[in-house]
Amino acid sequence: MDHGGHGTMTDLPPFTLGRGLEFSGDPVFMVGCLLALALYGWGVVRLLRRGDRWPVGRIIAFTAGVLTVALVMCTALNDYGMVMFSVHMVQHMVISMVSPILILLGAPVTLALRALPASGRGNRKGPRELLVAVLHSRYMKVISHPAFTIPLFIASLYALYFSPLFDFLMGSRAGHIAMMLHFLAVGLVFFWPIMGVDPGPNRPGYIMRMLELFAGMPFHAFFGIALMMASEPMVTTFLHPPASLGIDPLDDQTAAGGIAWAFSEIPSVIVLVALLFQWYMSEQRHARRTDRAADRNGDAELVAYNAYLASLEARGRG
Repeated sequence: MDHGGHGTMTDLPPFTLGRGLEFSGDPVFMVGCLLALALYGWGVVRLLRRGDRWPVGRIIAFTAGVLTVALVMCTALNDYGMVMFSVHMVQHMVISMVSPILILLGAPVTLALRALPASGRGNRKGPRELLVAVLHSRYMKVISHPAFTIPLFIASLYALYFSPLFDFLMGSRAGHIAMMLHFLAVGLVFFWPIMGVDPGPNRPGYIMRMLELFAGMPFHAFFGIALMMASEPMVTTFLHPPASLGIDPLDDQTAAGGIAWAFSEIPSVIVLVALLFQWYMSEQRHARRTDRAADRNGDAELVAYNAYLASLEARGRG
C-alpha cells in the first residue's frame, strides 16, 4: 500500500522503539525544525553578546518543543503513522498539544522582540517594528480571540476525522504535510493566549485563561471516546494495514481513541501548573512593588488613613 510518496509500507516489521527512532521522516519538518533552532539560537547569542540574560529554562523548553516535532515527523514514527491509526494519533496529539506548549514556554516572540534590530534613522520600520505591528494588527486580534481559537481547536478534530477530508489529505504527501502543519499552527494559536508568556493582542486574566483551557480540552476526551466506542472503522486510510504488522483496524482505532482521550488530560495538567506558577509569581512581583512603593513614600496611604481616623475622632469629641 503506497501513501502519496511515503513509500511502500507492506514490508514494515512490527513497530518497536528502536526502529521508531530511525531517521526516515519528512524533510520539510526536518528543515523547519533546524531553522527554528538556528533562529532561536541566534536570538539568544545576540542577547548574550550585548550583556543581556535569557532564562535557561526557556531555552530548554523551546528546544524540547522543537525536538518533539522532529521526533514524530522526522523519524520512522512518521512512516508508521501513515499505516497505523494509533501511531498517527500520537503524532497528532504531540504536534498539536505537547509541542506548542513547550515552544510557547520558550517565549520565542519575546526573544524576537528583544533580539531583532530596531529601525534606524528615517521613517523606515525595522524588523522589530514590523513584528510589533503584526502583533497589534486586527488579524492577530481575531485569530487569538477565544471566539476563534476554541471553535478552530474543536473543528480540527471533528470536521477532519468525521469527514472525507482526512482520507483525501492522507492520500498524498503534500496533503499529509499540510495537515500536520495545520495541527501545529492550531495548537500554537490555541495555547498562545492561554500560556500568556509572549505578548499578544488578547491577554485575559488567569481565571479566564483557565476557563479557555477547560472549554477546549473536554472535546478531545469526547472525540477519543467516540473512536473507542465505534463499532466499525471511521476512516478508510487505515482500513487495510500491512499484514506484517498483525493488527486489526478496529483494535487500532480503539487504541487511537484511547490515546486521544489520554492526551486531553496530560497537557491540561501541564498548562494548569504553568498558569498557577505564573499567577503566584505575578502576585509576588506585585507585593514587592507595593513594598518598594511604601518604602519610598513612607507608607503615605497608611499615614493618610490614620489621619482620617484622627479627624473622625476629633469631630466626635467636638
